[in-house]
Amino acid sequence: MECATEMLATRPRESVTVRAVAAAAEASTTAVYSLFGGKDGLIGAVRDRAVASLFQDLSAVQTSADPLADLYALAVAYRRWGCGHSHLYTVLFGGVQSFDPSGEVGASDPIRPLLAAIDRALTASVFTGDATSIALSIWATLHGLVTLELAGALDATTAEAAFRSSIHATLRGWTTAEVFHSLRQAELAQ
Repeated sequence: MECATEMLATRPRESVTVRAVAAAAEASTTAVYSLFGGKDGLIGAVRDRAVASLFQDLSAVQTSADPLADLYALAVAYRRWGCGHSHLYTVLFGGVQSFDPSGEVGASDPIRPLLAAIDRALTASVFTGDATSIALSIWATLHGLVTLELAGALDATTAEAAFRSSIHATLRGWTTAEVFHSLRQAELAQ
């Protein structure tokens, strides 16, 4: 799995073959076929591993009485996971990925903690808007920031500052007028 993950993250997908993965893992092609049923099964297993790992890290984020703080904590966990598991992140999110926000969310779907936090923010009248649109907005911002950071387009200081300001701005953009005004007043008082 490690060899396949690295190869899928660093090479064009079509160049990753069962033979190449087996050779890199010092195993036989028969072993790869026995364990995964072939290239598609191996790619599926790597993807499943990435999804499970991301879900585990996002699910570990504690909830509080402050939905905005919870959403920011989820963003931090997503970034930490992406930077700490760059090959899995690339396999999972590299290139163009489909995102069907109207699709059914599975029990172990990494989007579940985000949707739960958004629902809490909507219920508490902290956010206004459509949960799907909010989730897509937050995910697009996070994905862009982490992808730029992993690509080396941002140095560490710039990446941290961009993350903090962009996530706060994205979250603030979905708040109700009352909450937005309160947040702006708090910022100006600092």
